[in-house]
Amino acid sequence: MPSSRISRSLPLEESLTHQPDDLSLAPGEITRLFVSLGLARPEEIPEVRPLTGGVSSSIARIEFASGTYCLKQALAQLRTAKVWKVPVERVFAEIDWLRTAGTIVPGHVPRVLGVDEATKSFVMEFLGDGYRNWKADLLSGTVDATLAAQVGDVLGRIHAGTAHDPQIAERFATDSNFHAIRLEPYLEETARVHPTLAPTLNKLVLRTQQTKIALVHGDLSPKNILIGPNGPVILDAECAWYGDPAFDLAFCLNHFLMKMAWLPGRRDALDAAYLAMVTSYCKRVDFEPITDLRERVSTLLPALALARVDGKSPAEYLDEPARLRVRKAALALLHKPRLPLEDIALLWFKELSA
Repeated sequence: MPSSRISRSLPLEESLTHQPDDLSLAPGEITRLFVSLGLARPEEIPEVRPLTGGVSSSIARIEFASGTYCLKQALAQLRTAKVWKVPVERVFAEIDWLRTAGTIVPGHVPRVLGVDEATKSFVMEFLGDGYRNWKADLLSGTVDATLAAQVGDVLGRIHAGTAHDPQIAERFATDSNFHAIRLEPYLEETARVHPTLAPTLNKLVLRTQQTKIALVHGDLSPKNILIGPNGPVILDAECAWYGDPAFDLAFCLNHFLMKMAWLPGRRDALDAAYLAMVTSYCKRVDFEPITDLRERVSTLLPALALARVDGKSPAEYLDEPARLRVRKAALALLHKPRLPLEDIALLWFKELSA
């Protein structure tokens, strides 16, 4: 782990002369960037190891004599089967989210060490030994309700710490980015696949767009959460937006529903983790009536579940039988509005078992 350093942001005139589409393929440019940030010497050649797991950015592990780092660069065309183009400027909202969240939940987000405006990239601390990916744990059947509760608590603290803050709202007025990365590929694409549901799904889009309460991560998925010595560490805030906190909770809870379809033998444990996250998160909600937030989560959840099979970002680990089960269960829940969150998990379990 590198030593603590002052984070620098390079102005455009100091940034790289060339702007490669993927910095991880240009070691010479990486050296120039790291030299500019004071993290390497000009004669050094970096050891570059591309990291997997995401579709929206180029991410690499970079090793210099000074330490091991993580380099992240936003991509314009996401690595998906369907065409999915998004603004690369989203990287600056991610950097701001990491820095903002770091003041509220220190130790639960990685530290940003430097920024390059020209290549839409930044350097952060690399979290290696002692950290493991939560998604990998869940897919292997390792389900920890205590960890789920910790994630819910950290998320609730971030939302509570940014709620109704006009300065943060101004900094994260990233509506077009959030629409391009989340609302369009998930809910609007699903509405195109299921035209009879379009009025319901488009209503959810409009409500989400109009709800401005707190700082939203936007991609709170187990793949973006590491488990470390001091609990969860949240990564990848490319969708950062000031809006509806219900989206974050629904987005993460949805992953428990997906895993129930893939791991039927772990459904009880997944249900316990789902409930633990709901309970711990709701204890932090003092910024709006809890009944209002819970209702928005409960209406978003089945729509997001359907989007993981029929949207632009399908859950890659689900085989066709599992996708059919998810689609059937999500459609059933979409026709039962205003269900309590606890009932959604119960009915989801029953629909998958039917």
